[in-house]
Amino acid sequence: MPDTTIVITGATDGLGRALATHLAADPSIRLILHGRSRHRLDALRAEFTALPARIDTVLADLSELAQVRGLAEQISSLTDHISVLVNNAGIGAGEPDGTTRQLTIDGNELRFAVNYLAPFALTQRLLPLLDAGAPARIVNVASIGQSPIDFDDLTLRHGYSGQRAYGQSKLAIVTYSLTLAQALDPSRVTVNSLHPATYMPTKMVLDSVGYSIDSLESGLIATLRLVTDPTLAGISGRFYDGTTPTRAHANAHRADIQRRLWEISEQLTD
Repeated sequence: MPDTTIVITGATDGLGRALATHLAADPSIRLILHGRSRHRLDALRAEFTALPARIDTVLADLSELAQVRGLAEQISSLTDHISVLVNNAGIGAGEPDGTTRQLTIDGNELRFAVNYLAPFALTQRLLPLLDAGAPARIVNVASIGQSPIDFDDLTLRHGYSGQRAYGQSKLAIVTYSLTLAQALDPSRVTVNSLHPATYMPTKMVLDSVGYSIDSLESGLIATLRLVTDPTLAGISGRFYDGTTPTRAHANAHRADIQRRLWEISEQLTD
């Protein structure tokens, strides 16, 4: 079996940082940690110097699809297999990234681009490395706050709100998780998504809503379970609220929506 190599996006803050910190204490693990700030990645690497896990860092702004493709190339240059891919990076419904409608350089709505198109494009490009690391896992950090996808107005020119954009992007990542799980052999690669916790005290949450509900520790425990729990071997195509299996928004389970989302995702990500 290959060495355990875990890729975490959005590892310099919040849940991603907490997950990386916990896993870095294990000498049998190699971490490939993503961030969009070189300064913060360097600070993270320096902080982890005394920890036993092997650490590599990769830089990319996930709002730009060219950089997402470059991120996949960076990761591929560092390893020939991936044991776990944690798609954690994301933008919330409000601050610090703002509540107004923003388009990326590719013309996509910002939250849809970062929270969904980036993990879709990255995961699709890393599937050969995940298969090489089998049994491997894909863990998509989503949310219980899911809104219907407007396929006729994906950039939400009409009726925009940060919460609606966020909910649409999170329904998309859950839908993708369910669709991809059906396409892969669960004995080789599993795909699950979760709502880790509600309003954890991360910078994104505190800047946006000003208060927290659940602890960061509760979100860490829920996410870590999908990453490492041996009892979940072969379990795929699930959505969890914390550690509890639950049903996602009804649209995520509709075959016509799964098919349409996949087709448009391929078109948008080339």
